[in-house]
Amino acid sequence: QVQLVESGGGLVQAGGSLRLSCAASGRTFSINTMGWFRQAPGQEREFVAAIERTSGNTYYANAVKGRFTISRDSANNTVYLQMNGLKPEDTAVYYCAAVTSTLITRSYLYTKNAYNYWGQGTQVTVSS
Repeated sequence: QVQLVESGGGLVQAGGSLRLSCAASGRTFSINTMGWFRQAPGQEREFVAAIERTSGNTYYANAVKGRFTISRDSANNTVYLQMNGLKPEDTAVYYCAAVTSTLITRSYLYTKNAYNYWGQGTQVTVSS
């Protein structure tokens, strides 16, 4: 089993920055990729960013490309999401997720079905 705990959410004005953290514990050696998703009220959970544990390859949704940066601290089993230039439409609950399967294609990483472990989420609110 893998446990994921997010932190770092909060209220920020438009144009501001936040950094989210996701600490993994348990069978962390089984994690291949970690990602961030978000879900606004009444909307589907959507992909934000992902990072492959070994290669460090990163993937971003078009809506956040150039503003958000995902990174990892492998020694501490932690993944970060640096969010700059925040907009009101970035308001959502942000979830950390992990993939342990070795059979996931890169394109599939953009979908929530690829991830088999999830955190509880952290609220990000961007005021205009």
